[in-house]
Amino acid sequence: MLDLALHGSNGPVTLAEISENQGISLSYLEQLFAALRAKQLVRGVRGPGGGYYLGREADEISIANIICAVDEWVEFTRCGGRQNCSSGSRCLTHTLWDELSSEIFDFLTKISLGDLIRRGTEKDQKGEGGRKFSLVDGTDSQAA
Repeated sequence: MLDLALHGSNGPVTLAEISENQGISLSYLEQLFAALRAKQLVRGVRGPGGGYYLGREADEISIANIICAVDEWVEFTRCGGRQNCSSGSRCLTHTLWDELSSEIFDFLTKISLGDLIRRGTEKDQKGEGGRKFSLVDGTDSQAA
């Protein structure tokens, strides 16, 4: 989604480009984009020169929207929210982990793609650029 937000003004972005840029398999991206398309977070353009654009403005798409659309939510309870963590009943720490999941969801709801782009731009302007950042796993390495 960040690839689309960053490069979509130059024309549609292909899944092949995203695959190469981010090191994500093309078949996995196709699955993700089918889910993102269903939630209208992206829109596709068919044919030669086709690809994808954001379905809404970057400031209107929260990170939580994206995570929920592709069913990749982080659940911190051992039972997956079913409340059967301890021999079929609710464990003593269930509420703690459930509340942590809610806090993370609330946090990610408040961050948009536009926010992430501005944060990266501000970092570059402060001279903290010089590093290559992977959108996939958040790792960074010193640029050569």
